[in-house]
Amino acid sequence: MIRTSIIFLNVLIIATCGLVYELLAGTLASYVLGDSVTQFSLIIGIYLSAMGVGAWLSGFIEKDLAQKFIEIEIAVAILGGFSAPILFLSFARLSYFHIILYLVVFLIGVLVGLELPLLMRILKDQLDFKDLVSRVLTIDYIGALVASLMFPLFLVPKLGLVRTSLVFGLLNVGIGFWATWTLEPLIKKGLTLLRIKAIIVAILLLIGLIGANKITSLAEDNLFADDIIYSRTSSYQRIVVTKSRAGFQLFLNGNLQFSSADEYRYHEALVHPAMVLFGKPKKVLVLGGGDGLGLREILKSKDVESVTLVDLDPAMTQLAANFPMLVELNDKSISDPRVKVINQDAMIWLEDITEKFDVVIIDFPDPNTFALGKLYSTRFYRLLRKSLNEGGTVAVQCTSPLFARTSYWCIVRTIEAAGFSVKPYQTAVPAFGVWGFALAKVGDFEIPKQAPKNLRFLNDETLVSLFTLSADTSAVAVEINRLDNQILVRYYESEWRRYQ
Repeated sequence: MIRTSIIFLNVLIIATCGLVYELLAGTLASYVLGDSVTQFSLIIGIYLSAMGVGAWLSGFIEKDLAQKFIEIEIAVAILGGFSAPILFLSFARLSYFHIILYLVVFLIGVLVGLELPLLMRILKDQLDFKDLVSRVLTIDYIGALVASLMFPLFLVPKLGLVRTSLVFGLLNVGIGFWATWTLEPLIKKGLTLLRIKAIIVAILLLIGLIGANKITSLAEDNLFADDIIYSRTSSYQRIVVTKSRAGFQLFLNGNLQFSSADEYRYHEALVHPAMVLFGKPKKVLVLGGGDGLGLREILKSKDVESVTLVDLDPAMTQLAANFPMLVELNDKSISDPRVKVINQDAMIWLEDITEKFDVVIIDFPDPNTFALGKLYSTRFYRLLRKSLNEGGTVAVQCTSPLFARTSYWCIVRTIEAAGFSVKPYQTAVPAFGVWGFALAKVGDFEIPKQAPKNLRFLNDETLVSLFTLSADTSAVAVEINRLDNQILVRYYESEWRRYQ
């Protein structure tokens, strides 16, 4: 007699593992390729269709069901367990990474699709068909829920992508090994060989788990041109700092955020036009900008009495406060007594506050996901209006008007649609190329013409020149970015894909 409770526990673990592998592939694809919306959509579609193929193939397995189930479980363990290392390493070395990615996802999907039909056929003599189907599918969906909650809240921030895949590979092989006892009455031959296979795979996965840091370092060393001096996976992103002869660079999810050699051009251009336009701001709000570099520029003004910094990721603000090279670069701005740091989603925070500010500096990452795209929507900018004192000014980083011209003007027009007057401007940052910003205020205004003294980049002439855009960055027709269309994310992905 087979203990059905144990088999249903296997179903729960199988479902959890299967979804984790899918999430791993989607996260890795968006991390190394960008274009996260398209990649996740493709990964989900390929995985689900592959499960259908697996379910169809299960109909051709006529005998030795228990033995076949264990062999499939071992195969899922080795392929799924090593999926993250395989994908990381192949991206760094192979030009046909997309083929490897989709093939790995498809094969895992086929194997997972084979598992549940086989288990249901094994259990068909133990339970009424109606109860069997309802219980298996219920537990399958519960497993999906468990995986979807564990993945962002625990697995990625605590284990990282490589360790997560290896740990769940061990779970799969553990199920296979355990099943050699729970399904022993149904296994007619090869029981010892199955156990030996499971043990060998478990040893390989354990070796991989022990060397997970080396695997990650080996893969990332090939992804980044310079030596990695700091890396961490937070609940929200992968943070990497590299060092070159020219200085150091910060990457979030593989995307360059700044280079210490030229970041002053970006941050002076972002901060000072809005500060000068207001006059003598006392209360300043910074949304994003957890590296503290925009803060450094704001705190140069002796009139500023308080600055509120709202950045989603505490790992980023902790880095800005504690990583020696960044602390030196941001001039200890995070630790300034005038600064209050809040780690929260900026949109949720804006919905709840009654406080008002003279100047708002917005330094979010580029809108390459829907989670970021909402922070460039009419809804967000209307919330922002309510947080401004009379005459308040806003500066927004708006991606490159040269490389992502449609995206840039979409942001500008969206700010205007929320009731602001906007002056678009740009500057050249060697690490990025031509980069765009928007200066906004409720009501008409003239561009600022006098820069603060003793800045490294801006002077009076340069400040005025920022607001002259070239013909190839001039306005184009765009749709407005709203929460219900998120057109900006699609603009952004289609434009930047050309340069990947």
